[in-house]
Amino acid sequence: MAELNEAELNKAELNENLDLVVTARRLVTPEGVRPGRVLIAGGRVLAVEDVDDADTVPASVPRMDAGDHYVLPGLIDSHVHFRTPGLTHKEDWEHGSRAAVAGGFTTVMDMPNTVPPTLTEEAVREKAAMIAGHSLVDHRFHIGLDPERPELLATLDPEVATSAKVFMAGHHTAPTVVRDPVALEKAFVAAAEGGVQLVLHAEDDLLFQLLDGWWGDPENYREYEARRPRSGGIAAVARVIELVRRHGTRAHILHLSSAEEADLVSAARAAGLPVSFEVTGHHLSFTDEDTKRLGARTRLSPSIRQQADQDRLWEALRSGHSATIGSDHAPHTVEEKTQTVQKSPPGLPGVQELAVGVWTGMRRRWPDENPDVAVARLVRHLAEGPADLFRLPGKGRIVPGADADLVFFAPDATWMLSAHDVRAKCGWSAYEGWTMTGRVERTLRAGKVVWDAATGEFGDCDGRWLSCAPAAVETEGV
Repeated sequence: MAELNEAELNKAELNENLDLVVTARRLVTPEGVRPGRVLIAGGRVLAVEDVDDADTVPASVPRMDAGDHYVLPGLIDSHVHFRTPGLTHKEDWEHGSRAAVAGGFTTVMDMPNTVPPTLTEEAVREKAAMIAGHSLVDHRFHIGLDPERPELLATLDPEVATSAKVFMAGHHTAPTVVRDPVALEKAFVAAAEGGVQLVLHAEDDLLFQLLDGWWGDPENYREYEARRPRSGGIAAVARVIELVRRHGTRAHILHLSSAEEADLVSAARAAGLPVSFEVTGHHLSFTDEDTKRLGARTRLSPSIRQQADQDRLWEALRSGHSATIGSDHAPHTVEEKTQTVQKSPPGLPGVQELAVGVWTGMRRRWPDENPDVAVARLVRHLAEGPADLFRLPGKGRIVPGADADLVFFAPDATWMLSAHDVRAKCGWSAYEGWTMTGRVERTLRAGKVVWDAATGEFGDCDGRWLSCAPAAVETEGV
Protein backbone atom coordinates (compact mmCIF):
# COMPACT_ATOMS: atom_id res chain seq x y z
CA MET A 1 0.00 0.00 0.00
CA ALA A 2 1.32 3.43 -0.93
CA GLU A 3 2.27 5.66 1.99
CA LEU A 4 -0.05 8.60 2.75
CA ASN A 5 1.39 12.09 2.40
CA GLU A 6 1.03 14.69 5.18
CA ALA A 7 -2.13 16.28 3.73
CA GLU A 8 -3.77 12.89 3.39
CA LEU A 9 -2.80 11.97 6.96
CA ASN A 10 -4.33 15.22 8.26
CA LYS A 11 -7.48 14.52 6.26
CA ALA A 12 -7.72 10.99 7.63
CA GLU A 13 -7.28 12.26 11.20
CA LEU A 14 -9.93 14.92 10.61
CA ASN A 15 -12.38 12.36 9.25
CA GLU A 16 -12.00 10.19 12.35
CA ASN A 17 -13.29 13.03 14.52
CA LEU A 18 -16.24 14.11 12.38
CA ASP A 19 -19.71 14.23 13.91
CA LEU A 20 -21.71 15.56 10.94
CA VAL A 21 -21.44 16.71 7.33
CA VAL A 22 -23.89 19.30 5.98
CA THR A 23 -24.13 19.64 2.21
CA ALA A 24 -25.74 22.66 0.57
CA ARG A 25 -26.18 24.01 -2.90
CA ARG A 26 -26.59 27.51 -1.44
CA LEU A 27 -24.12 27.85 1.43
CA VAL A 28 -23.87 31.47 2.63
CA THR A 29 -20.19 32.17 3.34
CA PRO A 30 -18.21 35.40 3.78
CA GLU A 31 -17.05 34.98 0.17
CA GLY A 32 -20.59 34.65 -1.16
CA VAL A 33 -23.24 32.03 -1.82
CA ARG A 34 -21.88 28.79 -3.25
CA PRO A 35 -22.27 25.02 -3.13
CA GLY A 36 -20.33 23.50 -0.29
CA ARG A 37 -19.88 20.98 2.49
CA VAL A 38 -19.54 21.92 6.16
CA LEU A 39 -17.57 19.38 8.20
CA ILE A 40 -18.46 19.50 11.89
CA ALA A 41 -16.79 18.00 14.98
CA GLY A 42 -17.10 18.83 18.66
CA GLY A 43 -19.64 21.55 17.99
CA ARG A 44 -17.35 23.49 15.66
CA VAL A 45 -16.75 23.85 11.94
CA LEU A 46 -13.64 21.85 11.05
CA ALA A 47 -13.67 22.67 7.36
CA VAL A 48 -15.73 24.17 4.56
CA GLU A 49 -15.19 22.28 1.31
CA ASP A 50 -16.24 22.69 -2.28
CA VAL A 51 -18.65 19.99 -3.38
CA ASP A 52 -16.30 19.31 -6.28
CA ASP A 53 -13.62 18.16 -3.83
CA ALA A 54 -13.27 14.43 -3.44
CA ASP A 55 -15.66 13.23 -0.72
CA THR A 56 -13.44 11.15 1.54
CA VAL A 57 -15.72 11.29 4.58
CA PRO A 58 -16.44 7.81 5.93
CA ALA A 59 -19.94 6.52 5.22
CA SER A 60 -20.52 6.11 8.97
CA VAL A 61 -20.54 9.90 9.54
CA PRO A 62 -24.11 11.33 9.66
CA ARG A 63 -25.05 13.68 6.82
CA MET A 64 -27.64 16.36 6.20
CA ASP A 65 -28.47 17.64 2.73
CA ALA A 66 -30.04 21.10 2.71
CA GLY A 67 -31.20 20.73 -0.88
CA ASP A 68 -32.18 24.08 -2.40
CA HIS A 69 -32.44 25.79 0.99
CA TYR A 70 -29.95 28.45 1.93
CA VAL A 71 -27.65 27.43 4.77
CA LEU A 72 -27.01 30.53 6.86
CA PRO A 73 -24.77 31.00 9.87
CA GLY A 74 -26.75 30.92 13.11
CA LEU A 75 -28.41 34.32 13.49
CA ILE A 76 -27.74 36.70 16.40
CA ASP A 77 -30.39 38.86 18.04
CA SER A 78 -28.54 41.45 20.10
CA HIS A 79 -31.72 42.92 21.61
CA VAL A 80 -34.12 40.64 23.50
CA HIS A 81 -36.01 40.83 26.79
CA PHE A 82 -36.46 37.25 28.02
CA ARG A 83 -37.80 38.66 31.32
CA THR A 84 -35.68 36.66 33.78
CA PRO A 85 -35.73 37.37 36.67
CA GLY A 86 -38.96 38.76 38.03
CA LEU A 87 -41.18 39.02 34.94
CA THR A 88 -41.44 35.38 33.91
CA HIS A 89 -45.25 35.45 33.89
CA LYS A 90 -44.97 36.95 30.38
CA GLU A 91 -41.76 35.33 29.07
CA ASP A 92 -39.05 32.96 30.25
CA TRP A 93 -35.95 31.40 28.76
CA GLU A 94 -37.60 28.11 27.78
CA HIS A 95 -40.23 29.91 25.69
CA GLY A 96 -38.05 32.80 24.55
CA SER A 97 -35.30 30.51 23.32
CA ARG A 98 -37.87 28.31 21.57
CA ALA A 99 -39.10 31.38 19.71
CA ALA A 100 -35.50 32.25 18.90
CA VAL A 101 -34.45 28.93 17.37
CA ALA A 102 -37.76 28.68 15.48
CA GLY A 103 -36.77 32.00 13.94
CA GLY A 104 -33.22 30.88 13.10
CA PHE A 105 -31.43 32.52 16.04
CA THR A 106 -28.77 30.59 17.92
CA THR A 107 -27.37 33.49 19.97
CA VAL A 108 -29.14 36.28 21.84
CA MET A 109 -28.09 39.22 23.98
CA ASP A 110 -30.51 39.90 26.81
CA MET A 111 -31.40 43.28 28.30
CA PRO A 112 -31.09 44.21 31.99
CA ASN A 113 -34.51 45.77 32.76
CA THR A 114 -35.76 42.89 34.88
CA VAL A 115 -36.96 42.75 38.49
CA PRO A 116 -34.56 43.48 40.07
CA PRO A 117 -32.59 45.13 37.25
CA THR A 118 -29.24 43.59 36.29
CA LEU A 119 -26.91 46.42 37.33
CA THR A 120 -23.93 44.65 38.89
CA GLU A 121 -21.46 41.93 37.96
CA GLU A 122 -22.90 39.76 40.72
CA ALA A 123 -26.41 40.19 39.30
CA VAL A 124 -25.18 39.13 35.85
CA ARG A 125 -23.62 35.98 37.29
CA GLU A 126 -26.79 35.19 39.24
CA LYS A 127 -28.86 35.63 36.10
CA ALA A 128 -26.57 33.29 34.16
CA ALA A 129 -26.96 30.68 36.91
CA MET A 130 -30.77 30.94 36.77
CA ILE A 131 -30.74 30.37 33.02
CA ALA A 132 -28.29 27.45 32.96
CA GLY A 133 -30.06 24.35 31.66
CA HIS A 134 -33.07 26.31 30.42
CA SER A 135 -31.84 27.85 27.17
CA LEU A 136 -31.81 26.52 23.62
CA VAL A 137 -29.56 29.41 22.56
CA ASP A 138 -26.14 30.69 23.50
CA HIS A 139 -26.38 34.02 25.29
CA ARG A 140 -24.63 37.07 26.58
CA PHE A 141 -26.01 39.90 28.71
CA HIS A 142 -26.00 43.69 28.46
CA ILE A 143 -25.41 44.95 31.98
CA GLY A 144 -27.57 47.91 33.02
CA LEU A 145 -26.16 51.35 33.78
CA ASP A 146 -26.79 52.35 37.38
CA PRO A 147 -27.57 56.12 37.20
CA GLU A 148 -26.31 56.49 40.77
CA ARG A 149 -22.97 54.79 40.01
CA PRO A 150 -22.01 55.35 36.36
CA GLU A 151 -18.33 55.09 37.29
CA LEU A 152 -18.73 51.29 37.65
CA LEU A 153 -18.40 50.96 33.88
CA ALA A 154 -14.73 51.96 34.07
CA THR A 155 -13.86 48.75 35.93
CA LEU A 156 -16.43 46.35 34.44
CA ASP A 157 -15.00 42.84 34.20
CA PRO A 158 -15.03 42.01 30.47
CA GLU A 159 -15.55 38.35 31.31
CA VAL A 160 -18.97 39.31 32.72
CA ALA A 161 -20.12 41.88 30.14
CA THR A 162 -18.68 44.16 27.49
CA SER A 163 -21.77 46.27 26.84
CA ALA A 164 -24.10 48.37 28.98
CA LYS A 165 -27.68 49.46 28.40
CA VAL A 166 -28.52 53.12 28.97
CA PHE A 167 -32.14 54.24 29.23
CA MET A 168 -32.39 57.93 28.39
CA ALA A 169 -36.19 57.71 28.59
CA GLY A 170 -38.53 55.71 30.76
CA HIS A 171 -41.47 53.41 30.31
CA HIS A 172 -43.22 50.65 32.24
CA THR A 173 -40.22 48.28 32.49
CA ALA A 174 -37.38 50.85 32.53
CA PRO A 175 -36.61 51.52 36.20
CA THR A 176 -33.13 53.05 35.75
CA VAL A 177 -33.51 56.11 33.54
CA VAL A 178 -30.60 58.56 33.22
CA ARG A 179 -32.21 62.01 33.32
CA ASP A 180 -29.25 63.93 34.75
CA PRO A 181 -26.94 65.18 31.94
CA VAL A 182 -23.98 65.07 34.34
CA ALA A 183 -24.58 61.39 35.14
CA LEU A 184 -24.95 60.64 31.43
CA GLU A 185 -21.62 62.24 30.63
CA LYS A 186 -19.98 60.37 33.51
CA ALA A 187 -21.29 57.14 31.96
CA PHE A 188 -19.71 58.01 28.60
CA VAL A 189 -16.40 58.82 30.29
CA ALA A 190 -16.40 55.61 32.34
CA ALA A 191 -17.42 53.45 29.36
CA ALA A 192 -14.61 54.90 27.26
CA GLU A 193 -12.13 54.20 30.07
CA GLY A 194 -13.39 50.63 30.51
CA GLY A 195 -13.73 49.84 26.80
CA VAL A 196 -17.46 49.23 27.24
CA GLN A 197 -19.90 49.41 24.32
CA LEU A 198 -22.92 51.53 25.26
CA VAL A 199 -26.30 50.53 23.83
CA LEU A 200 -28.86 53.26 24.23
CA HIS A 201 -32.57 53.86 24.29
CA ALA A 202 -32.03 57.37 22.97
CA GLU A 203 -35.07 59.53 23.64
CA ASP A 204 -35.21 62.68 25.77
CA ASP A 205 -37.27 61.86 28.85
CA LEU A 206 -37.34 65.45 30.14
CA LEU A 207 -38.72 66.63 26.81
CA PHE A 208 -41.48 63.99 27.01
CA GLN A 209 -42.30 65.01 30.58
CA LEU A 210 -42.61 68.63 29.44
CA LEU A 211 -44.98 67.69 26.63
CA ASP A 212 -47.00 65.34 28.87
CA GLY A 213 -47.51 68.15 31.35
CA TRP A 214 -48.93 70.30 28.58
CA TRP A 215 -50.95 67.71 26.64
CA GLY A 216 -51.96 65.24 29.30
CA ASP A 217 -52.29 61.51 28.68
CA PRO A 218 -53.37 60.24 25.24
CA GLU A 219 -56.96 59.08 25.10
CA ASN A 220 -56.62 56.75 22.11
CA TYR A 221 -54.04 55.23 19.78
CA ARG A 222 -54.71 57.78 17.04
CA GLU A 223 -52.75 60.19 19.21
CA TYR A 224 -50.01 57.84 20.35
CA GLU A 225 -47.24 58.54 17.82
CA ALA A 226 -47.72 62.30 18.12
CA ARG A 227 -47.55 62.11 21.92
CA ARG A 228 -44.14 60.41 21.74
CA PRO A 229 -42.76 62.56 18.91
CA ARG A 230 -39.62 62.26 16.83
CA SER A 231 -38.22 65.36 18.51
CA GLY A 232 -37.48 63.25 21.58
CA GLY A 233 -35.32 60.87 19.57
CA ILE A 234 -33.63 63.58 17.51
CA ALA A 235 -32.64 65.57 20.62
CA ALA A 236 -31.28 62.47 22.38
CA VAL A 237 -29.35 61.18 19.35
CA ALA A 238 -27.75 64.60 18.87
CA ARG A 239 -26.66 64.52 22.53
CA VAL A 240 -25.21 61.01 22.13
CA ILE A 241 -23.23 62.03 19.05
CA GLU A 242 -21.75 65.01 20.89
CA LEU A 243 -20.73 62.82 23.84
CA VAL A 244 -19.18 60.28 21.46
CA ARG A 245 -17.27 63.08 19.75
CA ARG A 246 -16.06 64.44 23.08
CA HIS A 247 -15.01 61.17 24.73
CA GLY A 248 -14.54 58.59 21.96
CA THR A 249 -17.04 56.21 23.57
CA ARG A 250 -18.41 53.40 21.39
CA ALA A 251 -22.20 53.87 21.18
CA HIS A 252 -24.95 51.90 19.46
CA ILE A 253 -28.40 53.50 19.17
CA LEU A 254 -31.15 50.92 19.64
CA HIS A 255 -34.50 50.78 17.81
CA LEU A 256 -33.87 53.99 15.85
CA SER A 257 -37.24 55.17 14.59
CA SER A 258 -37.07 58.31 12.43
CA ALA A 259 -35.50 59.48 9.19
CA GLU A 260 -33.78 62.40 10.91
CA GLU A 261 -32.09 60.13 13.46
CA ALA A 262 -30.88 57.83 10.70
CA ASP A 263 -29.37 60.81 8.88
CA LEU A 264 -27.65 62.10 12.02
CA VAL A 265 -26.02 58.78 12.95
CA SER A 266 -25.06 58.02 9.35
CA ALA A 267 -23.37 61.42 9.06
CA ALA A 268 -21.57 60.95 12.38
CA ARG A 269 -20.30 57.54 11.33
CA ALA A 270 -19.17 58.91 7.97
CA ALA A 271 -17.21 61.53 9.93
CA GLY A 272 -15.35 58.73 11.70
CA LEU A 273 -17.17 58.66 15.02
CA PRO A 274 -17.65 55.22 16.67
CA VAL A 275 -21.46 55.40 16.67
CA SER A 276 -23.88 53.02 14.96
CA PHE A 277 -27.55 52.16 14.99
CA GLU A 278 -29.99 49.28 15.03
CA VAL A 279 -33.30 49.05 13.21
CA THR A 280 -36.00 46.71 14.47
CA GLY A 281 -38.26 44.42 12.53
CA HIS A 282 -41.25 46.26 14.00
CA HIS A 283 -40.20 49.66 12.68
CA LEU A 284 -39.54 48.09 9.27
CA SER A 285 -42.87 46.25 9.24
CA PHE A 286 -45.44 48.69 10.65
CA THR A 287 -46.30 52.40 10.51
CA ASP A 288 -48.32 54.71 12.73
CA GLU A 289 -51.37 53.86 10.61
CA ASP A 290 -51.07 50.27 11.86
CA THR A 291 -50.95 51.51 15.45
CA LYS A 292 -54.12 53.52 14.87
CA ARG A 293 -55.75 50.30 13.64
CA LEU A 294 -54.13 47.68 15.89
CA GLY A 295 -53.71 49.74 19.05
CA ALA A 296 -51.70 48.08 21.80
CA ARG A 297 -50.46 45.29 19.51
CA THR A 298 -48.00 47.72 17.91
CA ARG A 299 -47.52 50.12 20.81
CA LEU A 300 -43.77 50.58 21.08
CA SER A 301 -41.24 52.85 22.69
CA PRO A 302 -39.92 54.56 20.58
CA SER A 303 -43.24 54.66 18.81
CA ILE A 304 -43.71 53.35 15.29
CA ARG A 305 -43.59 56.32 12.96
CA GLN A 306 -44.76 57.37 9.53
CA GLN A 307 -44.33 55.83 6.10
CA ALA A 308 -41.49 58.19 5.15
CA ASP A 309 -39.57 57.11 8.25
CA GLN A 310 -40.09 53.45 7.45
CA ASP A 311 -38.85 54.08 3.91
CA ARG A 312 -35.70 55.75 5.25
CA LEU A 313 -35.01 52.79 7.57
CA TRP A 314 -35.33 50.37 4.67
CA GLU A 315 -32.90 52.53 2.71
CA ALA A 316 -30.51 52.43 5.67
CA LEU A 317 -30.72 48.65 5.56
CA ARG A 318 -30.10 48.51 1.84
CA SER A 319 -27.22 50.99 1.90
CA GLY A 320 -25.56 49.44 4.93
CA HIS A 321 -25.93 52.60 7.05
CA SER A 322 -27.55 50.48 9.76
CA ALA A 323 -25.27 48.07 11.63
CA THR A 324 -27.70 45.52 13.04
CA ILE A 325 -31.34 44.46 13.05
CA GLY A 326 -32.82 43.60 16.42
CA SER A 327 -36.16 42.22 17.46
CA ASP A 328 -36.55 44.15 20.74
CA HIS A 329 -38.44 41.00 21.72
CA ALA A 330 -40.46 42.36 24.66
CA PRO A 331 -43.58 40.24 25.31
CA HIS A 332 -46.46 41.26 27.55
CA THR A 333 -49.57 39.28 28.38
CA VAL A 334 -52.83 39.96 26.57
CA GLU A 335 -54.28 41.18 29.87
CA GLU A 336 -51.48 43.74 30.22
CA LYS A 337 -51.78 44.93 26.63
CA THR A 338 -55.56 45.40 26.82
CA GLN A 339 -55.47 47.89 29.68
CA THR A 340 -56.21 51.56 29.06
CA VAL A 341 -54.00 53.55 26.71
CA GLN A 342 -52.30 55.11 29.73
CA LYS A 343 -51.51 51.77 31.41
CA SER A 344 -50.83 49.41 28.51
CA PRO A 345 -47.04 48.78 28.34
CA PRO A 346 -45.05 49.25 25.12
CA GLY A 347 -43.43 46.21 23.56
CA LEU A 348 -44.27 43.09 21.59
CA PRO A 349 -42.73 39.70 20.83
CA GLY A 350 -40.54 39.52 17.75
CA VAL A 351 -37.50 37.23 17.82
CA GLN A 352 -39.33 34.41 16.03
CA GLU A 353 -40.76 36.75 13.40
CA LEU A 354 -37.67 38.90 12.82
CA ALA A 355 -35.71 37.17 10.06
CA VAL A 356 -38.73 36.00 8.06
CA GLY A 357 -40.46 39.36 8.51
CA VAL A 358 -37.46 41.27 7.19
CA TRP A 359 -36.96 38.76 4.37
CA THR A 360 -40.63 39.13 3.42
CA GLY A 361 -40.23 42.90 3.38
CA MET A 362 -37.11 42.77 1.21
CA ARG A 363 -38.71 40.47 -1.35
CA ARG A 364 -41.79 42.70 -1.56
CA ARG A 365 -39.90 45.99 -1.78
CA TRP A 366 -37.22 44.79 -4.18
CA PRO A 367 -38.79 41.82 -6.03
CA ASP A 368 -36.24 41.90 -8.86
CA GLU A 369 -33.21 41.78 -6.58
CA ASN A 370 -31.00 38.70 -6.81
CA PRO A 371 -31.94 36.61 -3.75
CA ASP A 372 -28.26 35.89 -3.12
CA VAL A 373 -27.73 39.64 -2.66
CA ALA A 374 -30.75 39.84 -0.36
CA VAL A 375 -29.67 36.90 1.80
CA ALA A 376 -26.16 38.36 2.14
CA ARG A 377 -27.74 41.56 3.48
CA LEU A 378 -29.83 39.57 5.95
CA VAL A 379 -26.74 37.70 7.18
CA ARG A 380 -24.70 40.89 7.37
CA HIS A 381 -27.24 42.54 9.71
CA LEU A 382 -28.32 39.47 11.68
CA ALA A 383 -25.06 37.55 12.00
CA GLU A 384 -21.84 39.23 10.89
CA GLY A 385 -22.77 42.73 12.11
CA PRO A 386 -23.72 41.87 15.70
CA ALA A 387 -20.85 39.35 15.98
CA ASP A 388 -18.36 42.09 15.06
CA LEU A 389 -19.99 44.91 17.04
CA PHE A 390 -20.29 42.93 20.26
CA ARG A 391 -17.13 40.86 19.80
CA LEU A 392 -18.71 37.41 19.80
CA PRO A 393 -15.89 34.98 18.88
CA GLY A 394 -16.96 32.01 16.79
CA LYS A 395 -20.30 33.52 15.82
CA GLY A 396 -21.78 35.07 12.70
CA ARG A 397 -19.89 33.28 9.92
CA ILE A 398 -19.50 29.79 8.48
CA VAL A 399 -15.72 29.46 8.59
CA PRO A 400 -13.27 26.91 10.00
CA GLY A 401 -13.06 27.21 13.77
CA ALA A 402 -16.45 28.87 14.18
CA ASP A 403 -19.27 27.39 16.21
CA ALA A 404 -21.30 24.98 14.08
CA ASP A 405 -24.46 27.12 14.22
CA LEU A 406 -26.40 26.69 10.98
CA VAL A 407 -29.86 27.57 9.69
CA PHE A 408 -31.68 25.86 6.82
CA PHE A 409 -33.76 28.61 5.24
CA ALA A 410 -36.39 28.05 2.51
CA PRO A 411 -36.45 31.45 0.72
CA ASP A 412 -39.56 30.91 -1.40
CA ALA A 413 -41.82 29.13 1.11
CA THR A 414 -45.13 30.94 1.54
CA TRP A 415 -47.15 30.57 4.72
CA MET A 416 -49.48 32.48 7.00
CA LEU A 417 -48.47 33.16 10.58
CA SER A 418 -51.11 32.39 13.20
CA ALA A 419 -51.21 32.38 16.99
CA HIS A 420 -50.72 28.62 16.80
CA ASP A 421 -47.21 29.21 15.43
CA VAL A 422 -46.15 31.54 18.25
CA ARG A 423 -43.54 30.03 20.58
CA ALA A 424 -43.23 33.04 22.91
CA LYS A 425 -44.94 32.57 26.27
CA CYS A 426 -47.37 35.45 25.68
CA GLY A 427 -49.02 33.43 22.86
CA TRP A 428 -49.70 36.30 20.44
CA SER A 429 -47.95 38.18 17.65
CA ALA A 430 -48.48 41.50 15.90
CA TYR A 431 -47.79 39.60 12.67
CA GLU A 432 -50.77 37.25 12.97
CA GLY A 433 -52.43 36.98 9.57
CA TRP A 434 -49.31 38.02 7.66
CA THR A 435 -48.47 35.95 4.60
CA MET A 436 -44.76 35.34 5.00
CA THR A 437 -42.18 34.59 2.35
CA GLY A 438 -39.36 32.38 3.62
CA ARG A 439 -39.32 29.89 6.45
CA VAL A 440 -36.74 28.48 8.86
CA GLU A 441 -36.84 24.73 8.31
CA ARG A 442 -34.07 23.63 10.67
CA THR A 443 -31.74 25.25 13.18
CA LEU A 444 -28.49 23.73 14.43
CA ARG A 445 -26.51 25.02 17.38
CA ALA A 446 -23.06 23.52 18.02
CA GLY A 447 -23.77 20.95 15.34
CA LYS A 448 -26.97 19.64 16.93
CA VAL A 449 -30.56 20.22 15.84
CA VAL A 450 -32.39 22.55 18.20
CA TRP A 451 -35.40 23.17 15.93
CA ASP A 452 -36.98 21.07 13.19
CA ALA A 453 -40.02 22.60 11.52
CA ALA A 454 -41.03 19.29 9.93
CA THR A 455 -41.52 17.63 13.30
CA GLY A 456 -42.04 20.66 15.53
CA GLU A 457 -39.41 19.28 17.88
CA PHE A 458 -36.77 21.18 19.84
CA GLY A 459 -33.35 20.06 21.00
CA ASP A 460 -31.56 20.20 24.34
CA CYS A 461 -31.53 23.28 26.56
CA ASP A 462 -27.76 23.37 26.91
CA GLY A 463 -27.11 26.83 25.50
CA ARG A 464 -23.96 28.48 26.89
CA TRP A 465 -23.32 31.76 28.64
CA LEU A 466 -20.71 33.15 26.25
CA SER A 467 -17.50 34.17 27.92
CA CYS A 468 -16.26 37.63 27.12
CA ALA A 469 -12.71 36.73 28.14
CA PRO A 470 -9.90 37.79 25.77
CA ALA A 471 -8.71 34.17 25.74
CA ALA A 472 -11.85 33.04 23.88
CA VAL A 473 -11.02 30.82 20.92
CA GLU A 474 -9.90 32.61 17.78
CA THR A 475 -11.50 31.65 14.49
CA GLU A 476 -10.50 32.25 10.92
CA GLY A 477 -12.28 35.36 9.67
CA VAL A 478 -14.30 35.80 12.86
